[in-house]
Amino acid sequence: MNIANRPSKKDFFHDVFVGVIIALVSIPISMGYATVAGLPVVYGLYGSLLPILIFGLVSSSPRFVFGVDAAPAAIVGGMIAEWGIISESVAAIRIIPVITFFVAMWLGIFFLIRADRIINFISEPVMGGFISGISTTIILMQFPKLFGGTATHGEALGLLLHIVKQAEAYNLPSAVLGVATIVILLLARKLCPKIPMQPILMFLGAGIFWLFGEKLRGLGIATLPDVTKGLPRFILPEFTLVLQHPRELIFDTAGIAIVILSETLLATENLSRKHKEKIIPRREAAAYALGNLSAALTGTCPINGSISRSGIADQLGVKSQITSVTASLTMALILLLGTGFISYLPVPVLTGIVIAALIGTLEFRLAHKLKHVDRAEFFIFYAAFFTVLIFGTIYGVVVGVILAIVTFILRVSKPASDFLGIVPGIKGYYSLTRRNTQALPLKGVVIYRFSAPLFYANIEQFCSDIRKECEITSRLEPIRLVVVDSSAISSVDSTASERLLSLYIELLEKGIKLILAGHVATVNDQLREFGARILIEEKAVRPRIIYALRDAGFTPPYTEEDTEILLSKQADTKEQNEYSRYTEQIAEIEWAYGEERDQAFAALVTKMPQSEQNELEQELYFEELAMLNPEMAKQVAEIISEMEENSKN
Repeated sequence: MNIANRPSKKDFFHDVFVGVIIALVSIPISMGYATVAGLPVVYGLYGSLLPILIFGLVSSSPRFVFGVDAAPAAIVGGMIAEWGIISESVAAIRIIPVITFFVAMWLGIFFLIRADRIINFISEPVMGGFISGISTTIILMQFPKLFGGTATHGEALGLLLHIVKQAEAYNLPSAVLGVATIVILLLARKLCPKIPMQPILMFLGAGIFWLFGEKLRGLGIATLPDVTKGLPRFILPEFTLVLQHPRELIFDTAGIAIVILSETLLATENLSRKHKEKIIPRREAAAYALGNLSAALTGTCPINGSISRSGIADQLGVKSQITSVTASLTMALILLLGTGFISYLPVPVLTGIVIAALIGTLEFRLAHKLKHVDRAEFFIFYAAFFTVLIFGTIYGVVVGVILAIVTFILRVSKPASDFLGIVPGIKGYYSLTRRNTQALPLKGVVIYRFSAPLFYANIEQFCSDIRKECEITSRLEPIRLVVVDSSAISSVDSTASERLLSLYIELLEKGIKLILAGHVATVNDQLREFGARILIEEKAVRPRIIYALRDAGFTPPYTEEDTEILLSKQADTKEQNEYSRYTEQIAEIEWAYGEERDQAFAALVTKMPQSEQNELEQELYFEELAMLNPEMAKQVAEIISEMEENSKN
């Protein structure tokens, strides 16, 4: 347990209480996921005992919860289904610990080679689409059990066909019970999130069947089978079974390990950032490996970080891994003394609890946000999602990661770039776009910003942008200098160095000096090594843009004489300061808010105190704004008028 996060006495007893709640919540969820993996329900309880205890003692995260969870369970269930092994059969009970053992071995290898850094290469859209695909697949698997049918494994199309075929076996009382469970849990999550409704509904369902079991079973509502009480026995996985499925057990289990490592680490880091806590990723990888090894030795399926149970623990204000230790000990007491009630638990209630938990893991809100922010990542999300649904879980991870890498390459090959100018009287360089209406180009100078390392895939865009801008600008006035803001250029390769040198010579023949300014010093080393030493020798590289402009005769603060557009003269120093102040304010708001700038201007004015002095200041503000941008002043006035009208109403 992380000593740095050792709780106070008050927090200790609070975390013990939360641990009991987590154990009770884990009963229906773990049993449900055990059946998804193809094991009898009791193995879900076994998976909530020793693996959770080990995780709680080793993990550096004070809040995260480990357990039998959706993604690994679904992958394992799919694997044994492909091998023709019947769910919950003796064959399934024999082979699944072998799968878990290989997963633990892979996690151990990942720990040794520091593969916890893999999370840097798995984007949120990839993981979001993958988890949503897994959750949707399991919902489709479990859906028939809500209505009294039987679950199955496979991909989305086969699952949908199975749901249709099961229609004749559907039972109305089971459907009412299962759907009601889901509705109650979803409503409780919104209305009273701190109340643990899962164990409440579980005990309520078991209590009703204890009282009225005969009548309810007569209505066709099924309950779970009897569970033998007692702690799990240690077993040695049957490694001779590897000969039956060598490739899958050796290589496909690596995919399960990657899923466990990436999903759990990402979720753990998100939770730690929320509470401004630091975790040790490599120590987390060790906890995952040891937890899964203990799962293999007790016969259960691979164990994963539980986002749903971690969310419940966080809502209840957990402070330390005392919660996980308590949950493990509570599960031991349940296995020793309290398994009798499990045979009274209605299957539709258990299924409803699992489906409600899965609905909570769906990431479609992320997809909706990506649709409006980044269409490429929106596409990646649904590519991973539909790949999981159509082809299976492992393919979903592979396709998602490939797409993320391809997107990264495309972004680096076509990075953001723009041309810069100055705002008279203000330090800095501003993009010459509609977003910055105050920015003006310097006479005879092109300032170009390129936001990526220069290499073979993007050097052509770099050169093309500069050539086109020089051609367009030279129609209005002679160009004598091109300055590249290279602060985001962290490296150059041999191809980029060669093309850069060619562009330098080409522009020089036209009387235009090309200068790279602001990059890290190692770029100069690379230019020399790749044969572009002349750029250094002829001072075509400078540490700052201001030095390149100074050599061309431009020194800050830049004035209207430095630009093509002449601005009205100010009467005295005081008025010049007022002008600069308003110009700087307008430029900063445009830079920060973009298309929302009008609302930002309006909010700025309406926040001013309504004294006579400030009314005069508002009036002056509008005069300046009207002079600089009449259209914007008109829009701001309309927005303010609308805001005032709304406040009156």
